[in-house]
Amino acid sequence: MRNPLRTEAEAFSFVLVVGALFLAVALAAAFGGGRVALAVFLALALGVAAGLYLRGEPKVREPAIWERRPDDGRRRLLVVANETVAGRALRDQIVQRARGGDVDVFVVAPALNSRLRHWTSDEDAARAQAQERLAASLAALDEAGVRARGEIGDDDPLQALEDALRIFGADEIILSTHPPGRSNWLEKGLVDQARDLYDCPITHVVVDIEGERRAARGASDAA
Repeated sequence: MRNPLRTEAEAFSFVLVVGALFLAVALAAAFGGGRVALAVFLALALGVAAGLYLRGEPKVREPAIWERRPDDGRRRLLVVANETVAGRALRDQIVQRARGGDVDVFVVAPALNSRLRHWTSDEDAARAQAQERLAASLAALDEAGVRARGEIGDDDPLQALEDALRIFGADEIILSTHPPGRSNWLEKGLVDQARDLYDCPITHVVVDIEGERRAARGASDAA
């Protein structure tokens, strides 16, 4: 069974469950005494343990099937990235593949949101931030001579990828993440899951946003 606290969202859910457990025990002790509190604690603890066991394995997804476009001599490159979407390393990879002009590029930026805002259906800020990063990425690609289009995607990157493939039959997929240790997508095994699902080339591009910013400041200071 995998570690149930591999991601920030799962850790947040666990904290809420533990808080509710202690609140229930405290109320049981106040109104029913120690024995009632112990019985409540054991019952809830067993329930939580059973829940973690049942949901311990990641959700199984069937291999995806999507409509391929007719062979018109053009390649279709689908890019999925959120905070790294405007990174130089990702832009360089796209520009390299788009040389020659026979490549259609479609960029998807999932609107990642905090767990609390997701529960309260407050997604406006997440979508606005994703839209801002997407616009910056498309502008940078245009400046580099690559005409691309894009859209905001679902907060689940795999769902965003699946939705995009329904309207853009990609020949190749690029998944962009932060470096290991700083990427929730890598913690969730996004790249491996995508490669299991889609029978087309998938390239993983690591973008160190902080490193790129430091390098840009250094170049500016040197100038």
